[in-house]
Amino acid sequence: MFYGAVVWDPWLIVAQIVCLQCLYYLTLGVFMAILVGNRVSQVSLVYFFDYAAITASTFTGWCVISSFLLSSLAGSVYMLYLIERAKKCLDFSATLYIIHFLVCILYGGWPSSLTWWIVNVTGLAVMALLGECMCIRRELQEIPLPRHRSSVSVTGEMQQPRKLSCYFFAWEKILDYLKHFHRPFVRFCTSPAGDKGRP
Repeated sequence: MFYGAVVWDPWLIVAQIVCLQCLYYLTLGVFMAILVGNRVSQVSLVYFFDYAAITASTFTGWCVISSFLLSSLAGSVYMLYLIERAKKCLDFSATLYIIHFLVCILYGGWPSSLTWWIVNVTGLAVMALLGECMCIRRELQEIPLPRHRSSVSVTGEMQQPRKLSCYFFAWEKILDYLKHFHRPFVRFCTSPAGDKGRP
């Protein structure tokens, strides 16, 4: 959605953070309504931002924990379409949980529950790693190239297909890779024939 040239665009970054944060809380609210809403009379902000609501001692607490972890899984899918860059997934995931951490402090004080820290650190890891894996898989997909059949021009000359340019493009990519890891080999292969005999 926001994929484009690699330029510094602060408004784009802010828009991505806002969209990701809103989608995360919206998804968390949906899971809270499904899992926790059947066990309590009313789902309030306590279950979102109060660290005491995340507990492993009650079944309702496990429902809250499940809601947070499922929201992390959904957040990784959102990053696939909002962020689209594997190297940025950790940054946006950490930003999301830092904002959530600050809101929790303002709402219920410093989280003193070990369960709260385990759940949120696990959610951060799940969102960042799974989002990065999905973005890497998308980046590694083959770019579809249109296949043009050779056609005869008005003058009767045959127009060659564009496969040759694809071969040159692939060769350039191979040379770029070798320049980083095998520089002597590249200098030997790309040097003119007259230079090979020089010491």
